[in-house]
This record gives sequence, C-alpha cells and structure tokens, in this order.
Amino acid sequence: MFDGAAALAAACMVALLVMVMLSISGRLLHFHLPGTDAYAGYLMAGAGFLALAHTLKRGEHIRVTLLLGALSGRAKHVLELWALGASAALAGLLAFYSVRLAWQSHAFNDISTGNDATPLWLPQLAMAAGTLILLLALIDEWLLEWRGLRVGLVSDEMLHNE
Repeated sequence: MFDGAAALAAACMVALLVMVMLSISGRLLHFHLPGTDAYAGYLMAGAGFLALAHTLKRGEHIRVTLLLGALSGRAKHVLELWALGASAALAGLLAFYSVRLAWQSHAFNDISTGNDATPLWLPQLAMAAGTLILLLALIDEWLLEWRGLRVGLVSDEMLHNE
C-alpha cells in the first residue's frame, strides 16, 4: 500500500512536470491552456501528501533525535511510543478533517474559482488518501515499536554531506 501511494506520488510529479512544460511551451509559442497553473498546484499537493507514508516507512522523515540518542532501553522505547502515538493522533485529526473537507466539497458541488472550474473534491481526494495512508503507517510503526519489532531506519543522507 505504501509503495502504491509512492507510485501515485511519482505519477503526480510526472504530471506536474507535464503541466509546467505545457505552461512554458504555451508562453513561448503564444497559446494558453486554461487551468495548467491550478492543475500543477493540485498535483504538487497530491505528490506531497501521497508520499508521506512511504517516506516515513523508509526512515526519511526529519526527526530531532537529540533526546532519543541520549536514551536507551525502556526510556527510549517509551519515548518512541509516545512520539509515534502523538504523531498518529495528529495524523488522525488531519485525516478526519481532510476526508470531511473532500466529502463536503462533493456534497456542496464546490468548484475552483479559476476558469477550469474543477470540482474541488477531486484534488482534495489525494490529500485525504495521503493522510489516511500516513495514519495507517504511523499506527503500524507504533504497533511494531510496542511489540519490539520496529527496526530504526536511519537515512544515509548524512553520509553524503561534504
């Protein structure tokens, strides 16, 4: 599921590139495709939200580990559980309100104010799906930590600094 969301995020990025290239080409060749800016924004938001869970599962989220690095054993385990639990609670709120926003936009037939008149629940669906998948990833990480099966992935990004 997390890899599928990452693949959708990548597809959003490719579609975003197409929208930007169409916009640039339109300026150079003197034609205009209405809505390209709006769709680029929708795709950027979709890519960001759909990639959240995959990024978490790969250990690529930015974390402040100063306190965690100083702890070990039970204290570290408890702090990890607290951090993952608080994150899951916040992700749950974000997921709830994102789904509610998309649902209300659909119920009220809310459309964008641009000349593309896109039903807003369509781009909001990517945000809602991304937050729901992130919530599932955080719950999974919490359960793994609780059982003592969580592998602390550390990004190798720090190794590439010069």
